[in-house]
Amino acid sequence: MSRRCELTGKGVLTGNNVSHANNKTRRRYLPNLQQISFLSDALGRTVRLRVSTRAIKTVERHGGIDGYLLGAKDALLSTRAKVIKNKISKARATAPAKAG
Repeated sequence: MSRRCELTGKGVLTGNNVSHANNKTRRRYLPNLQQISFLSDALGRTVRLRVSTRAIKTVERHGGIDGYLLGAKDALLSTRAKVIKNKISKARATAPAKAG
């Protein structure tokens, strides 16, 4: 399993540990990834994705996983997220319009 957010594409960064004596050793900055179940209104089920904590906040701001994925660019999404996005768009297209 790669250390990459499935929604934003955020991944591992590299840098240096710098000691008081200015010795530099290589290190890795890992993203804070969480395994989260999002509830999809269009699909009527939960969707499990491995996403960063920043992506969780962004999804909540967009009103859920459906709103986020429909507005997201395909270049940033993982292949699993693209499949879910296509299922959501098909489900919304075939769903009857709400009255009110």
